[in-house]
Amino acid sequence: MNTSSPKPYLAVLAAAALAGSSGVFVKYMEMPATSMAFVRTAVPVLILGVVMAIKGIALFRGNYRPMLWASFLNMLRMYLFFVAFIYGSIANVVLILFTWPIFVTILSAIFLKEIVSRKTWSLLAVAFTGIIIVFSNQELNFSNKDFIGMAAALGTAAVYAMTVVIFKKASASYTRIELIFYQNLVGSLVFLPFLLTNEPWPTQKDLILSTSHALLLGMLGFSFFFYGLKRLPASQASLLAYFEIIVAMCFSIFWFKEPMSWNMLLGGAIIIGTTLSLSSGK
Repeated sequence: MNTSSPKPYLAVLAAAALAGSSGVFVKYMEMPATSMAFVRTAVPVLILGVVMAIKGIALFRGNYRPMLWASFLNMLRMYLFFVAFIYGSIANVVLILFTWPIFVTILSAIFLKEIVSRKTWSLLAVAFTGIIIVFSNQELNFSNKDFIGMAAALGTAAVYAMTVVIFKKASASYTRIELIFYQNLVGSLVFLPFLLTNEPWPTQKDLILSTSHALLLGMLGFSFFFYGLKRLPASQASLLAYFEIIVAMCFSIFWFKEPMSWNMLLGGAIIIGTTLSLSSGK
């Protein structure tokens, strides 16, 4: 596996930057989580289904069963993801979501037989320490709604780690178009009835926001991520994804006008330092 080129690292960082904007989209949408999840999964399936038909790519080829299993898991992840941001505060949700690289590192070592170096383990611990510092002055509100949000975030992290490992193993046999198509296929079918029965019906603003979210994160973001994942060990790709927390923090400061504190500066510097250290190969 050749990781000398900076392109895989930059691709994962670009994906993380796009993912960091997710909370903004969700907070401004005013429709049920199942409706959000349908649009998020249906848009990539419809567009990429047409692209696959034009290119003559068969819908089901090779060993597609693990892909369908990963698609089912992604459907669960998508629902939990939206529930987390609807009920929980952005700070608490993002902190818990970023336990997923820890799950990925452990699962990739077990199922992908990746050799995780001491450096990677150390950087993972340092990056997670940076996240804790970023949110060290945030009040953890264990009210009912926030507890639901944090529990959903933890479930999202665990399930997402499983899908990353499955797609990493399948990335050698499938194109990025197929990976993204399969990733969203089950969700687009399962969530369709909810869109038709949910009340209220999505407004024009909701449809614009949810479609934009699907295009930016669901297609462009994961296209970058799968490009990097195919060329990097899953543990390294997951560590680079910590850059998302910096982007989310910037949105909190400049979009929601939250003040910048010492812990944000220190924690952000630690996270950026670990990603630069990994990508430089030093």
